[in-house]
Amino acid sequence: MRRLTVLGTCGAWPEAGRGASGFLVEYDGFRLVLDLGYATFPRLQEHCGAELVDAVVITHEHPDHCADLSALCRARYFAEQRDARLPLYCPPGVIARVQAMEPTEDLADVFDIHPLPSGSHHLGPFRLDSAPLPHHVPHAGVRLTAPGLTLAYGGDAGPAEELAQLAADADLFIAGATLHGPDRDPLLLNTVEAGAWATRARAKRLLLTHFWPGSDRTRWTAEAASGFAGEVIAAEEGMALPL
Repeated sequence: MRRLTVLGTCGAWPEAGRGASGFLVEYDGFRLVLDLGYATFPRLQEHCGAELVDAVVITHEHPDHCADLSALCRARYFAEQRDARLPLYCPPGVIARVQAMEPTEDLADVFDIHPLPSGSHHLGPFRLDSAPLPHHVPHAGVRLTAPGLTLAYGGDAGPAEELAQLAADADLFIAGATLHGPDRDPLLLNTVEAGAWATRARAKRLLLTHFWPGSDRTRWTAEAASGFAGEVIAAEEGMALPL
């Protein structure tokens, strides 16, 4: 099975019934978690128990992208039989942020920690490439490649040439859509920019996420589609996309 399951779609904080940023990527039995923001861990468990996760990639230290890494840590730390340390790839600030919530449990007891952005890494069937992207804190954009699949994730960073490189010819480009219309911020993408960068990267499909709570998602999607001829999808909690 090769699919992406959406665990959460909100930026900043989750709306009622939703989660913040998070995805589960499954490829021929390998399970990779991509961001774990507020309220994503319960949804992860609906599809994959904590003991079945094979690797975790976190883009940056904002809690709407990493807060539930603490929950995953606790679930594995206090398991009846603790498994081998779980590979975790993230900027160093993520560790400091989440460790601050853990006065007694050391994240290094649970996770085999690798800093991002940094070269190329191999995670099961995937090659992981990363690059720094503009944001309010150090942020790693992510490119995952495996036979027959290229997936790019821009987190909720702003526009940069590295974004086009990460998403080049991607089968699926996951982009934040925090802002919309004429709103501009060099550290965030708006919907029109998300579509334009997807076009520039020659991506096949564009998945919008990181919606500001209360956003009109239909409008956001239409704005992104105005600059991108491919399929534009608004992420929804529980959505499963074949890869």
